Amino acid sequence: MRHGARLLAGWLYRRGENLVVVMIGVMFAAFLLQVIFRYLLQWPTGWSNELTVVLWIWVVLFGAAFVVREEEEIRFDLVYGAVRPRVRRVMTVMAAAALLVLYGWSLPAVYDYVSFMKVQRTAYLKIRFDWLFSIYVIFVVAVLARYLWLGWHALTGREPDETDPAKAGPTT
Repeated sequence: MRHGARLLAGWLYRRGENLVVVMIGVMFAAFLLQVIFRYLLQWPTGWSNELTVVLWIWVVLFGAAFVVREEEEIRFDLVYGAVRPRVRRVMTVMAAAALLVLYGWSLPAVYDYVSFMKVQRTAYLKIRFDWLFSIYVIFVVAVLARYLWLGWHALTGREPDETDPAKAGPTT
């Protein structure tokens, strides 16, 4: 069972990476079209700028929620890396608890606001704002799940990993 879950998780992770790559590719193509239309054809377009901004929001939040691994996150970890593993576990539990409280407390308001935004659409592409900002609700739920998992692992005695910037990066 565990092996199958790991295989599925790896497959989903790679599909998340693929989706981010596609979004960045479309964003780059829209940017190039914007340059061509504006400077070569003297015909400025608003849709390409809007598409680039929408995709940037989705790339950042989707990537942070599903693609960026814990060890790849940018942190100021001079103190965290200098303390003993037991103290790191306490720091992990405290950080996880704080983030769970803050994100959990904000989730109903976030959901209400995103739901309310269905009344507006973007200027050029006419994308409903609730669809556009729905990625933030997904991001918050993913952060809650991640820190619930990290906090639980720290509480149950699993030692946090040593922080070594030289080892950060993709692992294949």
